[in-house]
Amino acid sequence: MKRLILAAVTFSFSIQSQAVFKNYGEILSKIENLESKSSNLKSFILGTSNANKKIVGVTVGNGPVNHLLVSAHHGNEYGSTEVAMAFLDELSKQPIEGVTLHIIPVLNIEGYNDRERLERAKGKNFDPNRDYPGPCGSEGPFNLKSTRALADFIASANIVASATLHTFYPAVVYPWGFSTNDISTPYDDLFKFLGSLATEWSKYPVGNSKEVIYPADGTFEDYAFWKHGIWSLLFELGNSHSPDEGDVDTMIRENMPGLAKFFAGAPKERAADHEFKGKCDMSLRSLDRHDE
Repeated sequence: MKRLILAAVTFSFSIQSQAVFKNYGEILSKIENLESKSSNLKSFILGTSNANKKIVGVTVGNGPVNHLLVSAHHGNEYGSTEVAMAFLDELSKQPIEGVTLHIIPVLNIEGYNDRERLERAKGKNFDPNRDYPGPCGSEGPFNLKSTRALADFIASANIVASATLHTFYPAVVYPWGFSTNDISTPYDDLFKFLGSLATEWSKYPVGNSKEVIYPADGTFEDYAFWKHGIWSLLFELGNSHSPDEGDVDTMIRENMPGLAKFFAGAPKERAADHEFKGKCDMSLRSLDRHDE
């Protein structure tokens, strides 16, 4: 494994309080406004949801390394979208040097509009962050068009590192997090280092996903690392699924600098050794809380 050398990087953000976005239409209007003012970003269509809604993403910067930020896998976790949109606003003025960052502010559109965790398809409700393939199975895979579209995108766009934003248990965690007791990867020390970059300001706990939160099969974070060797971190932000404007401001201030430093300091190549070589323990599935 190549030694990771991080150049000194400083970030200065001028964060202004604003009302919480009420629905996906307001998100699209904000993206359109930013795109009209900045040559640093360009919107794109990730795909369509099962309800035939266009899932819009934004590409910021033009560096040689592609990274990814995704929020609102769970529609009720609207605080994650607030952090992603504030980050997009700042990066529209000054992208991260050497990086092309692709941001998906809302993956689960219908859930986001209704402030509901799950996404509906085929007459049923599915958890988007249990819908990816994994070594120990999942609740899918790919019952949802949104998760399939994201999986196709990370393959075609050569994503190297990713951060997914959630609420509400303050922590930054890394693989493996599914139904196994064999949780170590060959890169645990590097993951801890990347977590330390991400939490330099927030002071959130950093650790293995299964140990810090709970085991969950079919998550994006494990899928991205297992399938492609993408350096994937999951951010659990704040202390509530229903943050008020003051809580949102705190989450933004605590996490934007860390996100920037993580993306600036992440490796420039995917992990080479990313296969799961342990054993599954399906008895651990009962510990998945599906927090509402």
